[in-house]
Amino acid sequence: MSKHSMIGTSILAALVLAVGQHAATAAPATATGPAALALAAVVAEQAPLGRFDKRVIARLFDGKRIFITPNTKITVAAMSIVCRASNVDITMRSCDLTFRTNKRSVQGREANELYATIAVAGVMAEGAAGSLIESISNLTCTLDPNVIKQKGGGGADCMFETGQ
Repeated sequence: MSKHSMIGTSILAALVLAVGQHAATAAPATATGPAALALAAVVAEQAPLGRFDKRVIARLFDGKRIFITPNTKITVAAMSIVCRASNVDITMRSCDLTFRTNKRSVQGREANELYATIAVAGVMAEGAAGSLIESISNLTCTLDPNVIKQKGGGGADCMFETGQ
């Protein structure tokens, strides 16, 4: 085998490996029950939802069940959420949320709450040079307030992709 074909083979193998690793990093994931309700609730605070839906979600998350609920399910969706925390500058926390119609950025306590809730939903942080990053994409949470009010553990489901 010539030197050029060995280099070409090495480059091709490296490209196949890199593409394979990139494709394997995006993984579908789900959260149900309390983790799904928590994730939907903290994202809903920033999401472009109507005030009534935001109020229903907040009351459900607070454990308040005496209120009129809609006869329909509520969907909380985000195209992507990227949260960063520093293990060097321990005061730095931020999250960037991208929705279909707008983008939001949060810092401090709100970012910490979102970062921690994403971890509870099963997303592992990745590290890079003093930063811890959690990211999800294609988030869709479906809440059925009437099922949640029954206090049986159901009514909240989220689907998303990890490792973007």
